[in-house]
Amino acid sequence: MNVLPSAPMSRWLIALLFVGVTSAHAAPSEQRDDDMTQLLVNRGLITQLREARHTVAEKTTDFVREARQNVAEKTSDLVVTAMGFLGVPYRLGGTSAETGFDCSGFVRAIYSQTMGKMLPRVSAEQANATQQIDRSDLKPGDLVFFNTMRRTFSHVGIYVGDGKFIHAPRTGASVRVESMQTSYWARRFDGARRVEGADASATTAAAYSAMSPIQP
Repeated sequence: MNVLPSAPMSRWLIALLFVGVTSAHAAPSEQRDDDMTQLLVNRGLITQLREARHTVAEKTTDFVREARQNVAEKTSDLVVTAMGFLGVPYRLGGTSAETGFDCSGFVRAIYSQTMGKMLPRVSAEQANATQQIDRSDLKPGDLVFFNTMRRTFSHVGIYVGDGKFIHAPRTGASVRVESMQTSYWARRFDGARRVEGADASATTAAAYSAMSPIQP
């Protein structure tokens, strides 16, 4: 049994056939272009295309706004969660509040708990697995690295804003917040990194790429 296309579908098919026929001829003239445009206007197709483009643009804007909000909330949660472990003793090889943390174990635990990101276990590998950023671009939640053992990236902490970071410093100490401006840390600063998916601008770029509006 043959199924006849619906009226809206028929209009689209007629327009497509018309475009195919006109493009098959040798050299399209201005008159032919005008005729095609008029046909599309008469059939309401141009209006539909404009409406579709507007709808996609609105959805893209909503998606980006929601992505920005989600990232901001998660970053805030990360810093707040990290602050909740102030005073937990340092322990070499430690990965939990119950046993104590070393520097990379602390960072790994916080990111796993709040962002669902499983970072490598040691600080040097964490540096290699994350995105390098300028110190001037530091945002709360970013990682800051220091050379404390005569080798690069031998210590790591989480930036909390205002030039300060939270970390598990050394044996005999506990998780605490310190200023990056103090001479000890300033001399040993080794670079900043950002964990993929923890940056609003990156999420926004991905949103635009995935949902770019239809071009006119």
